[in-house]
Amino acid sequence: MAETKRISIFPLSGALLFPGMHLPLHIFEERYRALINDAMARDRRIGMVQPKTAGDIPELFDVGCVGKIIDIEAMDDGRFNIVLEGVSRFRIIEEIDASTAFRQVRAEIEENAEQDEVLASAERAALEIESRKFAELQGYQVDWDSIGRLDDTSFVNGIAQIAPFDAASKQALLEIDGLSNRAELIIQLLEFFGRQDGDEGRVTLQ
Repeated sequence: MAETKRISIFPLSGALLFPGMHLPLHIFEERYRALINDAMARDRRIGMVQPKTAGDIPELFDVGCVGKIIDIEAMDDGRFNIVLEGVSRFRIIEEIDASTAFRQVRAEIEENAEQDEVLASAERAALEIESRKFAELQGYQVDWDSIGRLDDTSFVNGIAQIAPFDAASKQALLEIDGLSNRAELIIQLLEFFGRQDGDEGRVTLQ
Protein backbone atom coordinates (compact mmCIF):
# COMPACT_ATOMS: atom_id res chain seq x y z
CA MET A 1 0.00 0.00 0.00
CA ALA A 2 1.38 3.42 -1.02
CA GLU A 3 2.31 5.85 1.75
CA THR A 4 0.61 9.25 1.94
CA LYS A 5 2.71 12.20 3.09
CA ARG A 6 2.73 15.99 3.29
CA ILE A 7 5.33 17.36 0.88
CA SER A 8 6.74 20.86 0.44
CA ILE A 9 7.17 21.43 -3.28
CA PHE A 10 9.40 23.32 -5.67
CA PRO A 11 7.57 23.78 -9.02
CA LEU A 12 10.14 24.15 -11.81
CA SER A 13 9.49 23.66 -15.51
CA GLY A 14 11.93 21.47 -17.41
CA ALA A 15 13.78 20.36 -14.26
CA LEU A 16 13.04 16.67 -13.88
CA LEU A 17 14.27 14.40 -11.11
CA PHE A 18 14.18 10.61 -11.14
CA PRO A 19 14.76 8.19 -8.25
CA GLY A 20 18.48 7.58 -7.89
CA MET A 21 19.47 10.54 -10.07
CA HIS A 22 21.11 13.81 -8.97
CA LEU A 23 19.91 17.34 -9.75
CA PRO A 24 21.95 20.49 -8.95
CA LEU A 25 19.90 23.63 -8.27
CA HIS A 26 20.61 27.28 -7.51
CA ILE A 27 18.03 28.65 -5.05
CA PHE A 28 17.58 32.41 -5.05
CA GLU A 29 13.87 33.28 -4.67
CA GLU A 30 12.94 34.15 -1.09
CA ARG A 31 10.08 31.63 -0.88
CA TYR A 32 12.34 28.80 -2.01
CA ARG A 33 15.09 29.87 0.37
CA ALA A 34 12.42 29.38 3.05
CA LEU A 35 11.64 25.98 1.53
CA ILE A 36 15.27 24.88 1.80
CA ASN A 37 15.64 26.18 5.35
CA ASP A 38 12.49 24.29 6.34
CA ALA A 39 13.67 21.10 4.65
CA MET A 40 17.06 21.25 6.37
CA ALA A 41 15.31 21.62 9.73
CA ARG A 42 13.17 18.55 8.97
CA ASP A 43 14.18 15.60 6.79
CA ARG A 44 16.14 17.35 4.00
CA ARG A 45 13.41 16.40 1.49
CA ILE A 46 11.48 18.51 -1.01
CA GLY A 47 9.19 17.61 -3.90
CA MET A 48 10.18 18.55 -7.45
CA VAL A 49 7.20 18.94 -9.76
CA GLN A 50 6.61 20.69 -13.08
CA PRO A 51 4.02 23.46 -13.43
CA LYS A 52 1.38 23.01 -16.13
CA THR A 53 0.74 26.72 -16.53
CA ALA A 54 2.55 30.02 -16.11
CA GLY A 55 2.00 32.52 -13.32
CA ASP A 56 2.89 32.96 -9.67
CA ILE A 57 0.68 30.08 -8.53
CA PRO A 58 0.61 27.75 -11.54
CA GLU A 59 -1.43 24.60 -11.90
CA LEU A 60 0.79 21.56 -11.28
CA PHE A 61 1.26 18.23 -12.98
CA ASP A 62 0.07 15.35 -10.81
CA VAL A 63 3.36 13.43 -10.70
CA GLY A 64 6.70 14.61 -9.33
CA CYS A 65 9.70 13.20 -7.49
CA VAL A 66 10.82 13.59 -3.89
CA GLY A 67 14.43 14.70 -3.65
CA LYS A 68 16.77 14.54 -0.67
CA ILE A 69 19.27 17.38 -0.23
CA ILE A 70 22.62 15.57 -0.21
CA ASP A 71 24.84 18.63 -0.65
CA ILE A 72 24.26 22.27 0.23
CA GLU A 73 26.27 25.48 -0.04
CA ALA A 74 24.81 28.46 1.85
CA MET A 75 25.85 31.87 0.55
CA ASP A 76 26.20 35.07 2.54
CA ASP A 77 23.22 36.69 0.82
CA GLY A 78 20.85 33.83 1.67
CA ARG A 79 21.03 31.96 -1.63
CA PHE A 80 21.81 28.24 -1.81
CA ASN A 81 23.47 25.84 -4.18
CA ILE A 82 22.09 22.36 -3.54
CA VAL A 83 22.23 18.89 -5.01
CA LEU A 84 19.13 16.70 -4.81
CA GLU A 85 19.10 12.94 -5.00
CA GLY A 86 15.86 11.45 -6.27
CA VAL A 87 14.12 9.26 -3.69
CA SER A 88 10.73 8.26 -5.12
CA ARG A 89 7.96 9.46 -7.40
CA PHE A 90 4.84 10.93 -5.87
CA ARG A 91 1.30 11.62 -7.08
CA ILE A 92 -0.46 14.71 -5.76
CA ILE A 93 -3.78 14.03 -4.06
CA GLU A 94 -4.56 17.62 -3.05
CA GLU A 95 -2.89 20.91 -2.27
CA ILE A 96 -2.77 21.93 1.38
CA ASP A 97 -3.83 25.42 2.47
CA ALA A 98 -0.55 26.18 4.22
CA SER A 99 0.66 29.38 5.86
CA THR A 100 4.19 28.95 4.47
CA ALA A 101 5.57 31.03 1.60
CA PHE A 102 6.08 27.81 -0.38
CA ARG A 103 3.35 25.42 -1.48
CA GLN A 104 2.58 22.10 0.20
CA VAL A 105 0.62 19.09 -1.00
CA ARG A 106 -0.67 15.80 0.30
CA ALA A 107 0.71 13.12 -1.97
CA GLU A 108 0.93 9.38 -2.44
CA ILE A 109 4.54 8.17 -2.39
CA GLU A 110 5.24 5.38 -4.86
CA GLU A 111 7.43 2.38 -4.21
CA ASN A 112 10.53 2.25 -6.42
CA ALA A 113 9.48 -0.81 -8.39
CA GLU A 114 11.87 -0.05 -11.27
CA GLN A 115 15.13 -0.12 -9.33
CA ASP A 116 15.86 -3.78 -10.17
CA GLU A 117 14.63 -3.71 -13.78
CA VAL A 118 17.02 -4.34 -16.67
CA LEU A 119 16.75 -3.84 -20.42
CA ALA A 120 17.06 -6.56 -23.00
CA SER A 121 20.40 -6.28 -24.84
CA ALA A 122 18.60 -5.20 -28.03
CA GLU A 123 16.73 -2.47 -26.11
CA ARG A 124 19.96 -1.13 -24.60
CA ALA A 125 21.72 -1.21 -27.97
CA ALA A 126 18.86 0.63 -29.71
CA LEU A 127 18.86 3.38 -27.07
CA GLU A 128 22.64 3.78 -27.28
CA ILE A 129 22.53 4.03 -31.09
CA GLU A 130 19.78 6.64 -31.08
CA SER A 131 21.49 8.60 -28.28
CA ARG A 132 24.72 8.74 -30.29
CA LYS A 133 22.86 9.98 -33.37
CA PHE A 134 21.13 12.69 -31.37
CA ALA A 135 24.35 13.77 -29.61
CA GLU A 136 26.21 14.04 -32.92
CA LEU A 137 23.39 16.08 -34.47
CA GLN A 138 23.35 18.46 -31.50
CA GLY A 139 27.14 18.72 -31.35
CA TYR A 140 27.35 17.30 -27.81
CA GLN A 141 30.62 15.92 -26.49
CA VAL A 142 29.83 12.68 -24.65
CA ASP A 143 32.08 10.24 -22.81
CA TRP A 144 30.54 7.08 -24.28
CA ASP A 145 32.94 4.80 -22.42
CA SER A 146 31.57 6.09 -19.11
CA ILE A 147 28.02 5.86 -20.44
CA GLY A 148 28.61 2.25 -21.38
CA ARG A 149 29.50 1.40 -17.78
CA LEU A 150 26.21 2.72 -16.38
CA ASP A 151 23.56 0.28 -15.25
CA ASP A 152 20.35 0.29 -17.27
CA THR A 153 18.34 2.35 -14.78
CA SER A 154 20.99 5.08 -14.54
CA PHE A 155 21.39 5.11 -18.32
CA VAL A 156 17.68 5.41 -19.11
CA ASN A 157 16.76 7.84 -16.34
CA GLY A 158 19.90 9.90 -16.89
CA ILE A 159 18.93 10.53 -20.52
CA ALA A 160 15.32 11.23 -19.54
CA GLN A 161 16.46 13.79 -16.97
CA ILE A 162 18.96 15.78 -19.06
CA ALA A 163 17.65 15.48 -22.64
CA PRO A 164 16.54 18.85 -24.09
CA PHE A 165 12.91 17.90 -24.65
CA ASP A 166 9.94 20.16 -23.94
CA ALA A 167 8.20 20.11 -20.56
CA ALA A 168 5.31 17.93 -21.72
CA SER A 169 7.68 15.30 -23.14
CA LYS A 170 9.80 15.25 -19.99
CA GLN A 171 6.68 14.86 -17.88
CA ALA A 172 5.60 11.89 -20.01
CA LEU A 173 8.98 10.27 -19.35
CA LEU A 174 8.57 10.74 -15.60
CA GLU A 175 5.04 9.37 -15.55
CA ILE A 176 5.51 6.31 -17.75
CA ASP A 177 5.88 3.04 -15.82
CA GLY A 178 8.54 0.45 -16.59
CA LEU A 179 12.15 0.92 -17.65
CA SER A 180 11.61 -0.69 -21.07
CA ASN A 181 8.63 1.56 -21.75
CA ARG A 182 10.63 4.65 -20.77
CA ALA A 183 13.54 3.59 -22.97
CA GLU A 184 11.20 3.12 -25.94
CA LEU A 185 9.63 6.54 -25.38
CA ILE A 186 13.09 8.14 -25.17
CA ILE A 187 13.99 6.60 -28.53
CA GLN A 188 10.80 8.02 -30.07
CA LEU A 189 11.52 11.46 -28.61
CA LEU A 190 15.17 11.43 -29.72
CA GLU A 191 14.04 10.63 -33.25
CA PHE A 192 11.32 13.29 -33.12
CA PHE A 193 13.39 16.11 -31.64
CA GLY A 194 16.38 15.19 -33.78
CA ARG A 195 14.53 16.09 -36.95
CA GLN A 196 14.78 19.53 -38.54
CA ASP A 197 11.71 21.24 -39.92
CA GLY A 198 13.05 23.48 -42.65
CA ASP A 199 13.55 27.09 -41.54
CA GLU A 200 11.44 26.55 -38.45
CA GLY A 201 14.25 24.81 -36.56
CA ARG A 202 13.66 21.87 -34.26
CA VAL A 203 10.14 20.70 -33.76
CA THR A 204 8.54 20.30 -30.36
CA LEU A 205 5.54 18.43 -29.08
CA GLN A 206 3.82 21.57 -27.79
